[in-house]
Order: sequence, then structure tokens, then C-alpha cells
Amino acid sequence: MTYVPHTESERAEMLAVIGVDRTDGLFEVVPEHVRFPKLKLPPPCSEIEIEREMQALAERNAGADPAASFLGAGAYHHYRPATVDYVLQRGEFYTAYTPYQPEVSQGVLQALFEYQSMMCRLTALEVSNASHYDGATALAEAVLLALGVGQGKRTKILLSPAVHPQYRAVVKTYLRGSHAALVVGDQVGGADLDQLKSQLDDSTAALVIQNPNFFGQFEPVDGLAPLVHGAGALLIVVADPIALGRFRPPGAYGADIAVAEGQCLGIAPTFGGPHLGIMTTRMAHVRRLSGHLVGETVDTDGRRGYVLTLATREQHIRRAKATSNICTNSTVCALAAATYLATMGRDGLRQVAELCFQKSHYAAGKIGGLDGLSVNPQAPGKPFFKEFVVRLKQPVAAVNRRLREEFGIVGGYDLGADYPHLQHHMLIAVTEVHTRAAIDQLVAALDQIAK
Repeated sequence: MTYVPHTESERAEMLAVIGVDRTDGLFEVVPEHVRFPKLKLPPPCSEIEIEREMQALAERNAGADPAASFLGAGAYHHYRPATVDYVLQRGEFYTAYTPYQPEVSQGVLQALFEYQSMMCRLTALEVSNASHYDGATALAEAVLLALGVGQGKRTKILLSPAVHPQYRAVVKTYLRGSHAALVVGDQVGGADLDQLKSQLDDSTAALVIQNPNFFGQFEPVDGLAPLVHGAGALLIVVADPIALGRFRPPGAYGADIAVAEGQCLGIAPTFGGPHLGIMTTRMAHVRRLSGHLVGETVDTDGRRGYVLTLATREQHIRRAKATSNICTNSTVCALAAATYLATMGRDGLRQVAELCFQKSHYAAGKIGGLDGLSVNPQAPGKPFFKEFVVRLKQPVAAVNRRLREEFGIVGGYDLGADYPHLQHHMLIAVTEVHTRAAIDQLVAALDQIAK
């Protein structure tokens, strides 16, 4: 049996369909001076030489001291207990593929079952899948679930503009080519849900909010779920897992689906990934839940065991029959989150949430007292968790450059990139890892830059 499955005639037929005469024609878009074999590569190196080269490249990166970085906007510096990496590095959890064979995967399956149980308790909902790629993917899958519940009769998705801009972009990509109508509220009035509420009707499949929202502020959720359910739609909430250690979970105020980015649960920012997508819902929707679901059962001897359940393997490889094209996940990240929560416990998670809340409010109070700067001007008086908006006198890019070059501080997120009406507005994140001295240094630096 040959390892090259295509015959010469088959190759010729494919090239004719593409419109090129020979295989080399496929690479003409590559500039000739860097096209093989003209690419000038350095001579072979020893392992020691390669390590030195990689170390030199790594040293060109700026250090990521958590105490000196106030950049959040979806990826955060939180303390990672040593137990997390210890568990992740155990050989028992190394796996090359999804645990379809339960007889050889009980360790991974039990860990995922524990993860699912923790996510249900955290969000106050009834069933969790075994995770998604990230928070944005989880939200897009939640929207697809809601559209599935609508069975083609409900095609409108109401999306708050205070949901993370990148999450909204992923949802838009998922819905491209479908019959769904994505309605995003007015960005200028993004903190006000009244506009979206007024658009609820019998064509609405779901209303999506983030709580705390992208600006770090809590949304007024009392009475929202009955209004959404009265229109026959589902309420989808993008949550912050750390905030759930102290504040009301989505299920407690009537959410039908909760999603979240789980990076804050023991996973380092790692330059943007891999991260963890959390998704929980009510038992009524379990058959429409995307991704993997681990269930508890007993074997022929009556012993407790764990299996993938309520979805056959074919669901993940046959697109025509699949609930979603999601076929796997970053299991190691789900394991990290489960280890983090098991280590911290209920009281530990609550303490982390309270520290984030207290330290961010300390920082906001100090910065708000500086001449020429104001805190949360886009929604004054609205309660917030661990992030807040600061209106600056100068462009955010210029302020961040001076913070980095003159003070060694990584500043906040430039909101003007996603919200044109928020030019000169910076989103600052403060977590439990920030010391009073680090916050005071940021305040002093902003004061000096503003003068």
C-alpha cells in the first residue's frame, strides 16, 4: 500500500480544476527570492546552540510582572497555586485525543466530571459541558443553542454592545451565512439595556448580556429574565468566574445559559491562549449542548465509572448530524480550572473576589482624585468589580508608552479601538496580585503624565 494516495492522473485532474499546469504553480504567490530551494537558511546547529538562540529571542520580550501590569480586557493576572502545575504535569493526564475509550480514560473522565460539577455550582445552573476553546467560542455556541431551541421560527439575537468586542466578532462570524439576525445595541448607550429590552418580540431567540460587562460594571439584572422569558426567548449571560465567588450567579437571576472565559481559574495569560471556554445551561437544553458531556455510571460489577454521554462519537465527526462543529476542547485547561477551584475552595474563591473588588475600588478612588482624570464617566455611579474606565487628557497609546518606558508599568486597554466615542478612555484591571505599592505607583505615574 502506497503512502501517496493520489495517482498522477488524479493530480492532473485536480490541477486542471484549480487552473494551474503543474504543482509548482501552486506556490507562485510566494516571492521567488524566498521560495524553495532559494530560501537561505542558516547552517545546522547543535542543541546547545539552538537553546542559546531561543533564549536570546525570549529575552527580547518585555517581562510580565503581574504586579506591574494593569491590562485586562478578558485575560487577567491572578495567583496560580503551585498545585495547578503539579497536577497538570502528571503523566496520568497526558492524552493525545478525546477520551472515547472509557476503559482506559477513567482518570481524565473523572477529572472532567468534577470540572462540570464545579461549573454547575459556580453558575447555579444544572448541566455543564466539558469546556470549549475559550469564552468567545462558548458564547457563539450558546447563541447557536438558542437558535436551535427557536427551531427556525426565532432568528433574532439581541446582543449588548457592552459584551466583549471580540466575543461579538466571533458570534458574528459564526452566524455568517445563516438566517439569523444579529442586533447589537447602540454603542454610545451601551451600558443601558432598555434599548435591547424594547426589541424583544416573538422572533427573538436570545438576549445576550455580560455581567460584569466589558467595562467591569454590573448590569441591572433584576426583572430581566422574566421579561426575556415573557417574549419566549432565552437569556444568555457572559460571566466572570472570579466574580461568582462573591456575587450572584447567572442561574440565580434566571439565566438560561451561562458562559465564561475560564483563564482566570489557574491558567496563565500565555500571550492569549490556550484558554478555557465555560458553558452551562438548564437540563431542558442538555440534548442541544455542544461539545463533550461526561456522565457518571456503573460498570458490570456495580463500580462507579465515567463515560462520554448523550452524544455519540458520530455527532462530532458527521457535520450533517452534529449539534455543533466543535469536536474537542482544551482538556488540560479544564483540568487546571478544576484543580484551582479544588485548591481554593469556596472560601478561597470568595476571598480572591473580595480582594479584587477592594483593590480595584482603592485604585479607582485614588485615580479619580487626580486633576483632569475621571473614573467611569460613561456610566457614573454604576457598581463595578475589578475593572474600571479612566478618561485621560491624552491618547491612551501615548500614556501607555510613557507608563512602559518611564515607569516600567503596563497600562490599561485602549477602549477607543472598539468604541469610537471612547477615545482617550483606558480600561484598567486590578486583581488580588496587585500590591498597594504597585497601585500607588500607577497613580503617581498617571498624575505625573497628566501634568
